[in-house]
Amino acid sequence: MDPIIKNSWDLKEEIVRLRAEEEVQLMAIKERFNSPAAIFSTVYSLFPKGNHTGENKSNIFNQDFVSIISRFLIPLTLNKTLFKNSGFLVKALVGLVSQKASGYVNEESVGGLWDKAKALITNFTKKDKVEKRYPYSM
Repeated sequence: MDPIIKNSWDLKEEIVRLRAEEEVQLMAIKERFNSPAAIFSTVYSLFPKGNHTGENKSNIFNQDFVSIISRFLIPLTLNKTLFKNSGFLVKALVGLVSQKASGYVNEESVGGLWDKAKALITNFTKKDKVEKRYPYSM
């Protein structure tokens, strides 16, 4: 609600109030951008997480960050590696098919794959440590 300004005294009070409000907002902005991690989280918050069902899947603004990157990275990678010497029509078809396939790549699937790889690596390192301690036990 805007205050009603009737005379110069009300105007001066409003200027003081606005300057104080500006200082508060400036402090909040400085706090929001005080470290690289805070900047990254601010940028990451621009890409909202949405449920990946039905109509929301095709909307680019309702996808997570991994899905958005995979929409560009999968066709580019396939066209630069596997279909390097292919013609225009094959590359266009690969682009269309990989765009549809990238809809299945999201943070959950990449996270699950990462967890499996991490578990596999930790299992190998645990076996190596056991073999170094007891080389003749296995």
